[in-house]
Amino acid sequence: MATSTPSKPITNLDEATVRFCGDSGDGMQLAGTQFTNTSALLGNDVATFPDFPAEIRAPRGTKAGVSGFQIHFSSNEIFTPGDTVDSLVAMNPAALVTNLADLRDGGVLLVNKDAFEKKGLAQAGYESDPTEDDSLDKYKLHAVPMTKLTRLAVEGMGLSQKEADRCRNFFAMGLVFWLYDRSLDPTLRFIEAKFGKRPEVAQANTAALKAGYHYGETVEAINTQYHVPAAKLGAGSYRNIIGNTALAWGLLAAAQKSNKRLFLGAYPITPASDILHELAKHKHFNVLTFQAEDEIAAMTSTIGAAFAGVMAVTASSGPGIALKGEALGLAVITELPMICINVQRGGPSTGLPTKTEQSDLFQAMYGRNGECPMPIIAAQSPGDCFDIALEAWRLAVRFMTPVMVLTDGYIANGSEPWKIPEISDIPKITVEHPGPLTGGEEFQPYARDERLARPWAVPGTPGLEHRLGGLEKQDIGGDVCYDPNNHEHMCELRAQKVANIADDIPKQVLDGPDSGDLLVLSWGGTYGACATAVHFAQAANKKVSHCHLRYLNPFPKNLGDIFKRFDKVLIPELNLGQLDLMIRSRYLLDTIGLTKMQGKPFSVAEISEKIDQLA
Repeated sequence: MATSTPSKPITNLDEATVRFCGDSGDGMQLAGTQFTNTSALLGNDVATFPDFPAEIRAPRGTKAGVSGFQIHFSSNEIFTPGDTVDSLVAMNPAALVTNLADLRDGGVLLVNKDAFEKKGLAQAGYESDPTEDDSLDKYKLHAVPMTKLTRLAVEGMGLSQKEADRCRNFFAMGLVFWLYDRSLDPTLRFIEAKFGKRPEVAQANTAALKAGYHYGETVEAINTQYHVPAAKLGAGSYRNIIGNTALAWGLLAAAQKSNKRLFLGAYPITPASDILHELAKHKHFNVLTFQAEDEIAAMTSTIGAAFAGVMAVTASSGPGIALKGEALGLAVITELPMICINVQRGGPSTGLPTKTEQSDLFQAMYGRNGECPMPIIAAQSPGDCFDIALEAWRLAVRFMTPVMVLTDGYIANGSEPWKIPEISDIPKITVEHPGPLTGGEEFQPYARDERLARPWAVPGTPGLEHRLGGLEKQDIGGDVCYDPNNHEHMCELRAQKVANIADDIPKQVLDGPDSGDLLVLSWGGTYGACATAVHFAQAANKKVSHCHLRYLNPFPKNLGDIFKRFDKVLIPELNLGQLDLMIRSRYLLDTIGLTKMQGKPFSVAEISEKIDQLA
């Protein structure tokens, strides 16, 4: 269905931010995803922030059960899902009260008026109906009877009232699609693909979507439409992608480029489970996924797969990584290549399972017994997850070591346009296995190359029999060895091998002048807010530069030299200062930390305010 000729004036915008919010059963994630995909297809640059309730089955209509999805779409390059919201869709009072603070003054507020009845208002803590008093006067309020209009739209289609009410999100979608001049065609195709086997449901959702769109066209109260033109992105084919999907596809590409079978041993945990779900779809790419009975089995199966000579991966979140700790030590002492992915969430313990955080850096760095060093690399955005998977596997096989990959809930569930790479542009990852030994030669399983990497012997290869296990190894020969000097020597070798990675990774790059008043140092999902805030500061002629770390252990070799050229170093983190402490201890710098522990990413304004204080 093509967008009809508008009968109301259209206001052109460079960018806009929309948030859908409602009960966890109201389909807000679906509404947000469809709006995102449509905007991406129209050529906008997009960044999203899904927000899930922590409770699996919170009572309907309560604040604990509110689910949201925020989309920032623009005609320019963007890096964040937006600081403030231009248009808020609230499906009930609880959604309104928990999200209203983020709506800018003068923003569009669309509420489902039918949900603002006595019980719902009480659950949200309202003493009176805010749609009928003057408390919302600073917004462009449109109280729309979405439930009633949806029921009318699907009347006569054989649905129960409960089934009819499930179509409300499509009505809301249609209204917002009209408001921002979006085509319905992509969502109509989605409805047919998703619900085609239940024609009555497909018909009802289509009717509700069009009803919402036509409501925007015809109702006099909403008198302006908005349009955000396409962004000027680089030439190529793009698709909208979320971080967990990009990470799974990066693992697939790494396996193909190294001519290896891919094995994932995992136990389901929020927010990492989608990596398992995605890879399970791709058996035709020689992928074997194993849903283990617990995290320990997931980790030890990954070690077994690495020993067998395949590309071995495990994925979890903070609590699961804690359970994997002992087996990760086994992975380190055996010096087998594998990838351990930690999609960070709020902790400690179960903590905030659906919210984002960066508080597992110390766990990745120090969270194993003994001297047990592992390389650590971190993704900066959803699309970057594809590249980080390739780099993790390259380092793992080149240095014969497990590699820790850090993402977080914001990156894993967020999305952005991703330029699909040419297969020929993805570099080959060289994997070498020693061949059979003949003529009485003795295999030395812990002999080392110039990088201190040992050989990766495939079981069953004639002449390559050797010991493997958690007891300390004799240098070169690999037999069990209790000699104290050998143990110290092996600990130093394993640490030096990880340190040698600094010679094999790119030098740290700067965004901005080579020297100045302030350096903003970031890692992981804080990239977008930090980069945007620094660009604003640079536009105001402030001597500020940005340095974003991909490699956290070891650090890039030139990082210390960069620090010397700036008067102050600011380190924003979604924790209580973990990278800050690592930088202080490594480089003896009096750094300045900016921390946040709210289950939300930094806003650009928060970073900018701190920059203004320091620069």
